[in-house]
Amino acid sequence: MSGPLRPGPSGWRLAATLVLAARGTRPSAAAPLSPPPAEGFRLLLLHRSANQGFLPGAHVFPGGVLDAADRAAEWRRLFAPHQGPPRFGLGPAPPRRAAFPVLPDARPDGDAAALPDDVAFRICAIREAFEEAGVLLLRPRGSAPDPAPGRALAPPPGLAAWRDRVRRDPRRFLQLCARLDCTPDIWALHDWSGWCTPFSRGASRRFDTAFFLCCLREPPPVCPDAAEVVGCQWLSPSEATQSFMSKEIWLAPPQFYELRRLENFASLSDLHKFCLDHALEGLERWLPVTLVTADGMLQLLPGDELYLEDSDLLEKVLSTEKTTEEVMKEGKKFHRIVIYNSYLYNLHVTIPAKGKHIYPKNYVVGVSRL
Repeated sequence: MSGPLRPGPSGWRLAATLVLAARGTRPSAAAPLSPPPAEGFRLLLLHRSANQGFLPGAHVFPGGVLDAADRAAEWRRLFAPHQGPPRFGLGPAPPRRAAFPVLPDARPDGDAAALPDDVAFRICAIREAFEEAGVLLLRPRGSAPDPAPGRALAPPPGLAAWRDRVRRDPRRFLQLCARLDCTPDIWALHDWSGWCTPFSRGASRRFDTAFFLCCLREPPPVCPDAAEVVGCQWLSPSEATQSFMSKEIWLAPPQFYELRRLENFASLSDLHKFCLDHALEGLERWLPVTLVTADGMLQLLPGDELYLEDSDLLEKVLSTEKTTEEVMKEGKKFHRIVIYNSYLYNLHVTIPAKGKHIYPKNYVVGVSRL
């Protein structure tokens, strides 16, 4: 049964995440050059402070909650005259998002001149990358969008002061862009995926998050804000997986899934070409459904034989007295993450990807690691 969201305790927030991929590495002055990654590119992962209320201590891609300032009508003057409605030079609109799940409208009321979602979410992702990591993905105002992998803008004088202002008041990001005579480089961000936070007892905050991917020719300098973010690493997908399995970093299931998905690409050029080729496919937006077993947990994704597009499951988990092994032996059509503990995930994908999308390969680690 599918239908509109019934009233529940969760407070949904709109958010945007930015997966930054770059060739090579930026070694420290004291460290030798590290060997090239197997995939030919590395990704920026930020280490969240243990004091954060959401995903404390996790390694994540830059991102955060959409603010009213990200869709403010004042942005139109900065993008004009070369870019404007309806899509600000982003090209044809992709297909509409899947109908499930239907979530409460968390958008601010009111302004008919506000930016459309596909622009506002990109501005949010770019602003958060600046706040958390000091990375400025801006383009000189009026310059033509470049389809090739780009470069981040050199940090402006007074970076720390500007970041503090933007953190306290996101409207200041528009002022910074105007001061630099630049616009957020929304054209460098490609639709990648969408993740909705699964229901968890006791958790009051849930996010409907758009994931974007941006390919850069070289990794920009990164300066964690030392508040929300206390460290960072540039890791290839396989390096990140290994660091997770060895408990050097911790990844939430969506990040683990996306890293495994990114292992399908041998080079930055392959990844960038994929982003360009599937631009009109539209992103897949998923709400994982949790199934608690006698000895573990599964997160079910659309297409899995146990996945139900049922609005009741937006505010509850499934459970069974069977063990994880018993559940796995009974099925064949899988799209699921099997969670044995915080550092042991298995990934089972036997369904074909839709259209030009690409899914991760199976990733199974023996439970002898338990």
